[in-house]
Amino acid sequence: MRFSLIARGRAGRALAILLIAGLGALGAGRGLAAEDQASGDGKAAGDWPLFRGDAVASGVATSSLPEHLEVVWKFAPKGESFSATAAIVGQTVYIASSTDDVKGNVYALDLASGEKKWTYPAPNGFVASPGVRGGRLYIGDGEGRFYCLDAATGKYQWGFPAGEVEINSSANFYKDTVLFGSQDSNLYCLNAGSGKPIWKHSIHDQIQCSPTVIGNRSFLAGCDSNLHVVDLDKGEDVSTLPLDAPTGCTPAARGDRVFFGSMAGTFYAIDWKQPKVIWSVPSKRSSSQMRSSAALAGDTVVFGGVDRQVHALSAEDGHQLWTFPTKSRIDSSPVVVGSRVFIGSSDGRLYALDLKTGVKLWDFEGGDEFVASPAVAGGRLVIGTTGGVLYCFGKGTH
Repeated sequence: MRFSLIARGRAGRALAILLIAGLGALGAGRGLAAEDQASGDGKAAGDWPLFRGDAVASGVATSSLPEHLEVVWKFAPKGESFSATAAIVGQTVYIASSTDDVKGNVYALDLASGEKKWTYPAPNGFVASPGVRGGRLYIGDGEGRFYCLDAATGKYQWGFPAGEVEINSSANFYKDTVLFGSQDSNLYCLNAGSGKPIWKHSIHDQIQCSPTVIGNRSFLAGCDSNLHVVDLDKGEDVSTLPLDAPTGCTPAARGDRVFFGSMAGTFYAIDWKQPKVIWSVPSKRSSSQMRSSAALAGDTVVFGGVDRQVHALSAEDGHQLWTFPTKSRIDSSPVVVGSRVFIGSSDGRLYALDLKTGVKLWDFEGGDEFVASPAVAGGRLVIGTTGGVLYCFGKGTH
């Protein structure tokens, strides 16, 4: 059976959103290998320029957060929904939305105040997260167009048609190119400056994950139930490894391992150089799909599930360390900030958990679903709701 999630219109996109979230993890604790650091996302210390923070999809913040968080500002444009994760570069928050009439906007906001710097209106909405590098913003929309905007002004630079289907994948970068996947089953590699196509690589079903990059390799967990290891210089598969089910999750990479979950509820640790499964953990529940990206600090992998649980496993052997229950499914992806894990849930709450024990340290009631994932930079945490409120948390005045 073909795993098909092509969605048109606001209602269709709302369903597709549930199967977008990528699987991230893995930058803190042991530290990144040299080949990880050479992946070229252009990230400055403390920034959050990509969906999971960096090219290897670590889900680990390099910025700290205050012990006590309060809402320092809100941004709530009428009739819009935030399902994408924000990017934060320097003192600017970049966020994309879908509107009630299925159009979309890309916004640049001041990190300190939430004041709007610029708006780019688009004919179609966005569920993908923006990627920012070299003074430019890159993002794909709900009808297959990939945009490059000037990050300082929002001015249109170029656009690329990638087939008239939704782009769920966020951008990543390799050398002077930008990479993204599409529901048209292709991984695209474009010149980041001009938008000129360099190559495209086809798999047998949709690509909803974001491409993870280590060195000249990219990893795609596909709706064709395979992990693909792609040579970024040639645009060809180096290897493929069969999975137990389709997945739209973004593989998280560190060294020779990648980590992600499947729609059958199995969480994998894979040696991508072999390739072979190092360990896998099946879900203990029937409602077990995994749409949440993982984050890793030290040897702890953390991710959410449709089973309403936040899970923490040992990255070394996969044994369970702890679980934390929420009141609804978890499509949001966790972010590790020091000894805390921050994650949203469709129960309308943003949670802070102790990384070691899973004990709840704090929560915030947002009123609407948190499908997007936190972005953390500059001492602030930014996350939006499906109800159209973008929250910025930081040090309170009390």
